[in-house]
Amino acid sequence: MDDEERSSFVSRWVSLGSLNMSEIAIRVENLSKRYRIGALHQPRLGFREALAATFRGTGAPPSERANEIWALRDLSFEVKQGEVVGIVGRNGAGKTTLLKILSRITRPTMGHVELRGRVGSLLEVGTGFHPELTGRENIYMNGAILGMRKSEIDRKFDEIVAFAEVEKFIDTPVKRYSSGMAVRLAFAVAAHLEPEILLVDEVLAVGDARFQKKCLNKMEDVGQRGRTVLFVSHNMPTINRLCPRSLLIDGVLLMDGPSPEIVSAYLNSGQNTAAAREWPDPALAPGGEVARLRAVRVRGRDGRIAETVDIREPVGLEMEFEVLKPGYVLLPHYHVFSEAGALAFEAVDTDPEWRRRPRPAGRYRSTAWVPGNFMGEGMMYVEAALITMEPVITQFWERNVVAFQVLDPAEGDSARGDWMGRMEGAVRPLLHWETQFEPATEPPLTVEG
Repeated sequence: MDDEERSSFVSRWVSLGSLNMSEIAIRVENLSKRYRIGALHQPRLGFREALAATFRGTGAPPSERANEIWALRDLSFEVKQGEVVGIVGRNGAGKTTLLKILSRITRPTMGHVELRGRVGSLLEVGTGFHPELTGRENIYMNGAILGMRKSEIDRKFDEIVAFAEVEKFIDTPVKRYSSGMAVRLAFAVAAHLEPEILLVDEVLAVGDARFQKKCLNKMEDVGQRGRTVLFVSHNMPTINRLCPRSLLIDGVLLMDGPSPEIVSAYLNSGQNTAAAREWPDPALAPGGEVARLRAVRVRGRDGRIAETVDIREPVGLEMEFEVLKPGYVLLPHYHVFSEAGALAFEAVDTDPEWRRRPRPAGRYRSTAWVPGNFMGEGMMYVEAALITMEPVITQFWERNVVAFQVLDPAEGDSARGDWMGRMEGAVRPLLHWETQFEPATEPPLTVEG
């Protein structure tokens, strides 16, 4: 008996009917998942060797134990019916593994999971689709898997197709869909067929910006309708927008609490806080067929890389990119977020020299200067993106690519003035204040008590 077979004795799934808001929809107890590097190439132990290893107390040869990786270890939490919970963590923290176990795609090595209600999942492009079947056939197949009657699917069918924007291709085999079409249909099916529990990995990044916004609005609607949602994302503003509660994991559960607190802890955990990032090897640089990103840097007024900036000083956001195919109008732009995950501002390139002008092939360095006395105090996180215009195609979109700290020295000439207390907000502009004063002409009123 191998470990995967043995795991069935120490883990179980329970699927019950839907419950009210006060009851538990998902219960995870001491969940662990172990992977073995190169396990497929290692010989299996015979009965005698396995028995000897057991009596020696080793359980497995040293070489085998050395190649073990625990993606999850003793993870426990509960989610109530109707909660929308975010899952936050670095790459490799076990987020996707957790959702695959909850979706019954992967068996746990140890632990116990209870799921109360029908489960729908969207873990990667085309999950649950049969490539040889048409879009229409896959919609009905997914509904049947969820236990829905044909009449129920019929009522939702037109809404699903319209949301996915695949009307012309609904009777085309899914294997002929582009990745964008597949993810649109997959999301539409998962969101509209109304499972009691919806598991969503970060697949929305595949769609364009318009469809991402459409999906986020639908996700909000799903949560408001009382369905339970687990949502994995690296997009912290989205986590804050959709999820009142989040879990921070790194193989184990590190934190469980309100999303703003979890997001702040994650963003300040030493990850993604460099003020400069470069891709010296063009083969590894993010990008598309037209352009690729080579560097993003934060510069102070003196031109040096700036990890920390004075709130009163301007700061430059520099994007270096390489144009591979000439003849396209390109639009570099930034999204800047506060440490709480709030979008502070967006900025698009308005340099008149290149506005509406196709760019020849070559290397470009675009810098956007953010004025002093504008951003709030704290860590600021930058997303760098570039799209082609006509047609609009995203060439790259790097999230949390660089970061920098904004400090307010409280010397009286910034927006805080003489106030020494805490000030909230993603921006802190130094506004022009005017005061009009009229002296009193009547004696002040007195109040008798």
